Amino acid sequence: MPNYTTFSVLFFVRKHHDETKKLFIYARITVNGRRSEISLKRSISVNQWDASKGRARGTAPKSRILNQYLDQVYNKLLDCHKQLSSENKVISAQSIKARFYGSDDHQKTLLELMDYHNSHMKNVLKPGTLKNYYTTETYLKEFLKRKMSCNDISLKQINYRFVTDFEQFLRKYSAKVSRKTCGNNGTMKHLERFKKMLNLAIKLEWLVKNPFDNFKFRFEKNERQYLSKRELQLVESTEFTSSSLQKVKDIFIFSCYTGLSYIDLKKLTIHQIIKGIDGSNWIYSKREKTDETVKVPLLPQAQNIMNQYADGIKSEFLFPVFSNQKVNKYLKEVMLQLKIKKTITFHSARHTFATTVTLSNGVPIETVSKLLGHTKLSTTQIYAKVLENKLSEDMMLLKEKIGS
Repeated sequence: MPNYTTFSVLFFVRKHHDETKKLFIYARITVNGRRSEISLKRSISVNQWDASKGRARGTAPKSRILNQYLDQVYNKLLDCHKQLSSENKVISAQSIKARFYGSDDHQKTLLELMDYHNSHMKNVLKPGTLKNYYTTETYLKEFLKRKMSCNDISLKQINYRFVTDFEQFLRKYSAKVSRKTCGNNGTMKHLERFKKMLNLAIKLEWLVKNPFDNFKFRFEKNERQYLSKRELQLVESTEFTSSSLQKVKDIFIFSCYTGLSYIDLKKLTIHQIIKGIDGSNWIYSKREKTDETVKVPLLPQAQNIMNQYADGIKSEFLFPVFSNQKVNKYLKEVMLQLKIKKTITFHSARHTFATTVTLSNGVPIETVSKLLGHTKLSTTQIYAKVLENKLSEDMMLLKEKIGS
């Protein structure tokens, strides 16, 4: 591409053979002496056109509207020239005309972006995370179908209005299968994933600017549910006649004393139980979610549960674990029978380990962070905020010291 190009835009009129009273308006693009013309699909009376100015004469409403349109075309052609220059592409009358019509290269679409994301992120994202992206994509396709009346859309057509309309669609969406609509945080998570996909489009140079740049995410803070010391002892000491409830209770308690998440406990094998530096058994594993190394010394309560299931091990996995849905269903029944009025899921065991088992007993937050496999200390600090009883105990000790 030459270092310097001459560029001009001229509006002119031309007669058609079958029209004597009308003139048809064209735009002529000239780059380095070479021309290309664009029919603007507009016409004007012979006596209304000012050839010297390349605009309609007078201030009548029709003339003003036409001149505004010509100004818009002129600015768009200037912008096309600027885009080609910034992209370091060949600037010619034809290339500017092609960019004006949007036919200079293939316009990437939202479906193409989602397909690219799926194929290239399979080995990068964890299956659980990828599953969430599939759900977001299903919502996007449904949004296009219901609200945009189309099956696909060019990435360049996605703007701030598209984002806010999609947000409202998520909040009000009613599926064919009876279920809850998306809550606020669920909606925000879908929008976060959509934003990440658009960021990928920018990296691929399919998109210049992310429509989310001016969008503010609004997450609601939810109190993390966990068992208190009394509730944990109650669950731990209760024996259930149902074998399913007993198994779920056991693995839940094991997680309460190790901090393992559902997927990490499900995949826990006998090979991950290793003698530690103190001579006792330790769990050596990697978190499925973050791939962070986790080393957890087995507390007596966890060791006892592992011993109970040692004789029945028929594979390399330590525990017989139901699906996540079934586990949470049985846990709900356990809490109902014990009259614990909290919304407890299997992940609450991890919260219980962080709060009731470790932080409440004076384990330093840096140690808890390592045991949980957190990549940032700020993540662990969330648990420290909810320990009002620990706060009270610390203040009582402080009062005693000051008093003495």
